[in-house]
Amino acid sequence: MISRKKPESLNKMPSPSEIRRSSPGTRTATKRALLIGVTYKKKYMLKGTINDVKSMRELLINDFGFKEENIRVLTDLQMNTTRKQMVESMEWLVKDCQAGDSLVFYFSGHGLRKLDFEGDERDGFDDNICPVDFLTEGMISDSEINSLIVWPLKKDVTLHAIVDASHSGTVLDLEHVYNREQKRWEDNSPPSGNARKHTDGGLAISISACQDHEIAVDTSVRYAVIQSDKILFLN
Repeated sequence: MISRKKPESLNKMPSPSEIRRSSPGTRTATKRALLIGVTYKKKYMLKGTINDVKSMRELLINDFGFKEENIRVLTDLQMNTTRKQMVESMEWLVKDCQAGDSLVFYFSGHGLRKLDFEGDERDGFDDNICPVDFLTEGMISDSEINSLIVWPLKKDVTLHAIVDASHSGTVLDLEHVYNREQKRWEDNSPPSGNARKHTDGGLAISISACQDHEIAVDTSVRYAVIQSDKILFLN
C-alpha cells in the first residue's frame, strides 16, 4: 500500500519557515560516529573491546539521537580493523563536515609508544593506536590521527574522541592538555613550532583511558563505560 500526502492549494503562500527549510543553501546538522574495537586474537588478545563498541553504539543511538546509518562500526567480527580500513574510515568521519555537525571517534584496543624522531612531541615519544595488522602494516601515530580527524574540523564542527587504550593521554596531539592533579590546562603544542596540531576552526575534545606513560586495564564487563561516557556529550 502506498500513501501519498494530499496536495495543497497551488495558490497557498509558503510561510517564512517553510521557505527556509526548502532553501537549497540550508542543511540539517549531522551526527556521525566511528566506533572501533580490536581484539587482536591469540597473543595480544583483548576481551572487552567488542562489548565496548556495542555499548557505545547503543548510547549514541538511545541517548544522543545518532542515526544507525551514520554510525560506522569496525570490529574483528567484520574483519575490517586493518590499518587501511581504519584510516579510510577516519577520513569518512570528517568528510564534508560543516558547521553544526557533531562527530564521535571511539577506539578500544591496544596503544603503544615509540621514540619521536620528528621533534614534534614534548615528551619525546609518539603515542599510537594499533590496528589488527599493526605488526605488518604499522601503527597509526598521534600525528597521523591529528591530520586525519583534527585538521579537517571546520568552524562550529565538534569532535568528541574517546580512546580506551594504553598510552593514550595525548593520542590526538591536541594543543592543550588538562592536568587533573594540578587542575589547570597545559601547553602541548609542538616544541619545534613547525608541526600543525590545531583544527580548521572547529573544536576537538579528547578523553583518554590513561596518561601517556600509563597502561589501560582490559575488562569484558559490558556497560562499564556507559556512565562515564554520558558526561562527554553536549549535543
